[in-house]
Parts: sequence; C-alpha cells; structure tokens
Amino acid sequence: MTFEQSARIGRWLRRRAENIIVALLTIMFASFVLQIFFRYVLGKPLGWSEEVIVTAWLWTILWGAAFVLSEIEEIRFDIVYSNISESTRRVFTVLTGVALVLAYGISLPASYRYVSFMKVERSAYLQVPINILYSIFVIFLVACICRYCWLVYQALAGGKTPETDPAKLTD
Repeated sequence: MTFEQSARIGRWLRRRAENIIVALLTIMFASFVLQIFFRYVLGKPLGWSEEVIVTAWLWTILWGAAFVLSEIEEIRFDIVYSNISESTRRVFTVLTGVALVLAYGISLPASYRYVSFMKVERSAYLQVPINILYSIFVIFLVACICRYCWLVYQALAGGKTPETDPAKLTD
C-alpha cells in the first residue's frame, strides 16, 4: 500500500468519524427539541430525553477527541511552543507523548475493569447497560495511546511538529 493510498483511507475514516459526530449532535438536538415541545406545549415532560442528551454529549466529546481532533487543534501553551526551536518542540512532543501514554496506559486496565463491571447497572429510563454507555471511555483511551505513540515515533524520527502560529496556518 502506498503512502497516497494510506492517506486517502485515513481521510475517508476521518470523514466517517465526523459523520458519527454529526449524527450524535443531531440526536442531541432532536431530543432537546422534543423535550421542550413535550414539556411546554403538551405539559408532559419526557424522562428519557435528558439521558439521551447526556450520553450523546459524552460520546461526542470523547469520540471527537479520539478520532476527529487533529494535532494542530490540540491545546498547548502557544506562547511558549511557538517561540522555541523545532528540535525543542520535538523534545516537548516526546516528553508529553510519553507522559500521556504512561498515564493512559496505567489507567486503561482499571478503566476497562470498571466499565466491564458496570454491565450490572442499567440506565434509569432507557434501561441500557451502563457499560455500553461508558464504553466510549475505553475506546478513547486506546485511541489516545495509539495516537501519542505515533506522535512520539514521528518526533523521534525527526518529523515536523505542528505549526501553532495562526498567521502561518492554512486549511
């Protein structure tokens, strides 16, 4: 497989991940509108809508952070990061990447055990097992570990670090 084919597959997967976020936001918005309609027009509030909204929001945030947010969109101390050399940025990338891989890696087994254990509980209105609702956290951890391993590898291999100067950014 060539680099161009890999890049094309990566772009296609990213668009599908964005589609999932759009679907989650649509579900969240529709549930919110239904709740308003039922509460204020019909006088019969829906109990399940809040559960759907909170779950969709949780999945949107963690799914987006794991699969949609690009490295250039990550939060960093731009005032420092933009004013240091490329090699120092690579060192920062390696240090933070290793720290995050260790932190996420250490928390992964316990997080997995806890989410798995929560299969005994069900959500209040929809009666969905809690482990399914919170499985996104384990997916997020695994995706972040993979992402930061890749970033550390790229930094060690001498890859260019993300640009943070807004004047130099182009889409």
